[in-house]
Amino acid sequence: MVDVGTNSVKFHVGERAPGGGWSTVVDRSEVTRLGEGLDETGRLNPAPIERTADAVAAMVDQARQLGALEIAAVGTAGLRLAPNSQELVEMVRRRSGITIEVISGEEEARLAYLAVSAGLGSAGGTRVVFDTGGGSSQFTFAHDEVVDERFSLPVGAVRFTETFALGGIVSDETLAGVLEAIAAVKHALASYDPDVVNGTVLDRAEVDRQIELFRTSTTEERRRIVGLQPGRAEVILAGACIVRTVMTKLGQAELTVSDRGLRHGLLAERFGSAAS
Repeated sequence: MVDVGTNSVKFHVGERAPGGGWSTVVDRSEVTRLGEGLDETGRLNPAPIERTADAVAAMVDQARQLGALEIAAVGTAGLRLAPNSQELVEMVRRRSGITIEVISGEEEARLAYLAVSAGLGSAGGTRVVFDTGGGSSQFTFAHDEVVDERFSLPVGAVRFTETFALGGIVSDETLAGVLEAIAAVKHALASYDPDVVNGTVLDRAEVDRQIELFRTSTTEERRRIVGLQPGRAEVILAGACIVRTVMTKLGQAELTVSDRGLRHGLLAERFGSAAS
């Protein structure tokens, strides 16, 4: 499964387990900043297209080397928004023979909800699942496993980083005007461990602590923070602000982090239970 996002490309290879479920063979991401400059020019720019096509082609090659029988690739907000998104789709098709399916925001929200439900299990009462990325954020509101509403908003970490210049040290005034999950920083994971991150509970105090840490750090200083993927250093402050704003709007003091995302939902949708 290949998930082509506005900030990164996520890659998952699963193997069918004897019991009928899936075990993870590979699960990783590569920051390619496909949406770099999109808000300014209104188009995907040549360098980000090339970087992203290279990453997708390498992932497809790896999947084939591992013996994958089927490969699916989807594109999200960056490809939905850009009028020249076919340039990337055609480049990937020429290089790897794979066609990227550009999905709607509502479909992205549905698959994210499916992945989270599979990863965290069923829960009674009201549940809100939100998945924030580089170009958009998806929301699903449900109660007792019944979906009440789902939608996508053009609110993403790459877009906010470029709009408000959040890549380095940011003033209090700028931060006040702005208001990938940051669980790994809480655990100080030098090597990302999905089993530790999945199910982590983040409270507003921890989110605020990290916002202040990112706000007062240069890009280079952020890259040295244990638990933060270096490629996300520029956009992490915007992502954290989005998380904090959603918590405030929902009136929630804490949230539970799911490591499962669109790629896991796609696996569950097309081939059965999601990978563990």
